[in-house]
Amino acid sequence: MEDFSSSDEDYYYSSDRDSLDGFENDESDSQWVTSKSPTTKVITKESLLAAQREDLRRVMDMLSIREHHARTLLIHYRWDVEKLLAVLVENGKSYLFASAGVSVVEGEHTGTSLLSLSSTSMCEICIEELPVDTMTKMECGHGFCNDCWTEHFVVKINEGQSRRIRCMAHKCNAVCDESVVRNLVSKRHPDLAEKFDRFLLESYIEDNRMVKWCPSTPHCGNAIRVEDDEFCEVECSCGLQFCFSCLSEAHSPCSCMMWELWTKKCRDESETVNWITVHTKPCPQCHKPVEKNGGCNLVSCICGQAFCWLCGGATGRDHTWSTIAGHSCGRYKEDQAKKTERAKRDLYRYMHYLNRYKAHTDSFKLESKLKETILEKISISEERESILRDFSWVTNGLNRLFRSRRVLSYSYPFAFYMFGEEIFVDEMTNKEREIKQHLFEDQQQQLEANVEKLSKILEEPFDQYSDDKVTEMRMQIINLTVITDTLCKKMYECIENDLLGSLQCNTHNIAPYKSKGIEKASELAVCWNSKPSTTEKCVASDSGTSGKRDRPFGFGSLEDSGCPSQRRPKKETYGGVFFDISMPADVLHRN
Repeated sequence: MEDFSSSDEDYYYSSDRDSLDGFENDESDSQWVTSKSPTTKVITKESLLAAQREDLRRVMDMLSIREHHARTLLIHYRWDVEKLLAVLVENGKSYLFASAGVSVVEGEHTGTSLLSLSSTSMCEICIEELPVDTMTKMECGHGFCNDCWTEHFVVKINEGQSRRIRCMAHKCNAVCDESVVRNLVSKRHPDLAEKFDRFLLESYIEDNRMVKWCPSTPHCGNAIRVEDDEFCEVECSCGLQFCFSCLSEAHSPCSCMMWELWTKKCRDESETVNWITVHTKPCPQCHKPVEKNGGCNLVSCICGQAFCWLCGGATGRDHTWSTIAGHSCGRYKEDQAKKTERAKRDLYRYMHYLNRYKAHTDSFKLESKLKETILEKISISEERESILRDFSWVTNGLNRLFRSRRVLSYSYPFAFYMFGEEIFVDEMTNKEREIKQHLFEDQQQQLEANVEKLSKILEEPFDQYSDDKVTEMRMQIINLTVITDTLCKKMYECIENDLLGSLQCNTHNIAPYKSKGIEKASELAVCWNSKPSTTEKCVASDSGTSGKRDRPFGFGSLEDSGCPSQRRPKKETYGGVFFDISMPADVLHRN
């Protein structure tokens, strides 16, 4: 293993010019946009319908079905078009429709009144003879009166099952046509019809494994869609960086389970309980913890009960400095001694990792304030006459410091659980655990040493230095920046391949390391043209402008075409209702 922190000679490469050019091309803020388009997209209230229509159109064109059938299929398969195609190829069209509750009947019209030779028909729910124009028949062939259908729909919408409302007939698995639901419910309960349409629209986010709401507080109204892997870290257009898998703060190289356990451990009183176990003993009468503050082994609780500190047994008050009258506990009890010793060891181990995690977290907060100071130094340096005009190497070094410090801080909670006995006690032998721990800690120490060097050099007053000294400092920062990036990559490779990759239960996944930091999601283009052959004019949603985020949003059918102006909502609506998709439905309804 290469040791990047062995000496000051590690600062320099053989070719200063080659090192500088290679780094500046890679790290310059002006060239952070890679040749590959971003794999994460921001879905705003303007682009939510466009994102949903994209998948609906694919399924409609492929299976030649109506829009509500396509939506029913996609909701059943959690908007995973690839999985839907796999089921179609493997099991056929009939199984695909039957499993999702889709009934496609040629020549039938859904929601029409029952046609009969007589003018009346009996509803099998309310057992009443009613005119046929008050009865409605679904695609599955079952027909009931409009009153019973409406009450059924209202109950299901209030129960939160509006995305898949099934037929009322016994053992019928068919999903009701959304247009029939909307038409019947809107006549009596317009507010519930609006809620129904909102749930259908938001099903693209709520039921989609690759799309999730941004967890910002207060809610920014955006959702994030990832293209490749759900185990990643993303940045919303509102500026919040978070783990896409668990929606907590970005925490790699910790897995989601490790980070959840760590935050719970730091938040609750589990370690306080450990301290009480180590330093106190319960009173045998009132069971309150008692701390010993003297040398005598006869301890008295505030309740008045005297007991032996050595064994915890209740005693009388007669004693000498060496013995207690009528009491002897000199026999060794191995279980109690092991329990106390283990609690003490676990407490010291936890405090070791907690102190280092907090130390690097505090350093990150203090170094964040360094950015303003460095910008002032750069401004001063650019004003004076100097051979150096480009100071991007300073900001690049600062950005690298932030990223490396963050990786370093989260590596300690990872090590606490990776080499502890809470999660992987049966996955490794003690010998294997020791070898892997030494391997990881060697890389962790190298990264820590170089991060501290980079932090120290960046704090130097380069605006007061001569040109020669600034040039020397420039090469030190450039080389340290490359070194810390390389060490971060090596640490992630060690975790993914040597540590987590060798486990039998592969339930722990971490977000991949990215040299340029957490990827910022790009705006999803809003395209309203439903015809693939027509040239579409797509515009990116303007969610970044606060003045445009609170306008109402209407969504229409897939027969609409063209690109409406972003400043004016489209007049054709889906169900005749406009929506403000600025937060999840549960948050909106609760407010």
